[in-house]
Amino acid sequence: MNVAVVMGGYSDESVISLRSGQLILAQLDRNKYTPFEVHILPEGWHVLAEGVAYPIDKSDFSCVLKGQKIQFDVAVNTVHGTPGEDGHLQAYWELVNVPYTGCNFYQSALTFNKRDTLSVLSKFGIPKAKSVYVRKGEAISGAALVEELGLPFFVKPNQSGSSLGVSMVQSLNDLEKALAFAFAEDPEILIESYLKGTEVSVGVMRYRGEVTVLGITEIVSQNAFFDYEAKYQGKSEEITPARLDSATEQRVRETAKKVYEALGMTGFSRTDFIIMDGIPNFIEINTNPGLSPQSIFPQQAAFAQLAFGDLLDNEIQLALERKPIWSKL
Repeated sequence: MNVAVVMGGYSDESVISLRSGQLILAQLDRNKYTPFEVHILPEGWHVLAEGVAYPIDKSDFSCVLKGQKIQFDVAVNTVHGTPGEDGHLQAYWELVNVPYTGCNFYQSALTFNKRDTLSVLSKFGIPKAKSVYVRKGEAISGAALVEELGLPFFVKPNQSGSSLGVSMVQSLNDLEKALAFAFAEDPEILIESYLKGTEVSVGVMRYRGEVTVLGITEIVSQNAFFDYEAKYQGKSEEITPARLDSATEQRVRETAKKVYEALGMTGFSRTDFIIMDGIPNFIEINTNPGLSPQSIFPQQAAFAQLAFGDLLDNEIQLALERKPIWSKL
């Protein structure tokens, strides 16, 4: 089976995605699959083989490699950010009839948009921070924000990952800089109230027909919050399993499953919560969680005593069983 391990992307998260792709290449069973390293980058789409870049034919997502046309039986999607986590690649693969791992294009687009995700989850009674949505160019009153959200509060891009563009505003003197930082990533932002509590990240996937929580990881950041430096440059302690009493742990597990099902998810995911007074408050869901050596999801798979190769087998099987949306018309 020809497997395209797709990595890269068009955002600042591409560096993390390239690391994630390498883990998947290392874990795929060569007795079952013939993996191909596929880079999707602003400079082009290529298969990388023996140091040579062979262009992808976008008309059918194929490649001519050493004179032989390669058709991919399935795409393993590990592109963080755009275009692999916001629905664009998934919609493309639907049109060219290539099965792909993870959630479909609608769920990808929905969950990449923080405002829309919060709107959907509000119908299911999921606790969350207070938030204000702002488009670039709209007037923003610092005094009104403090009255609505209190201090400190967070400013974050509406569509971005890996904590890129996120700032904590301790006083209104920090607001202008935080707005510029977030708007540099996205013309839409969310300004959210600060939740003081224990931060946890929960790996969830559909494994052998069941929505399964792999593990709960407690995040102890050396910085003011779990920012890019804390995530990827060793400025945090990640404790799996999280130090929770049994009742709180059960509540987190149930809420994480509820979020996954409410959003119609399939595939790997990582959902972040802040626990306050025993109640998990939803922060965000990642539908293409990082799989680099520093990432949380592989740690949780190891904690659950599930071989990562088996998880990939499961994902590929789900991808092959799912029919393209257009085939149902």
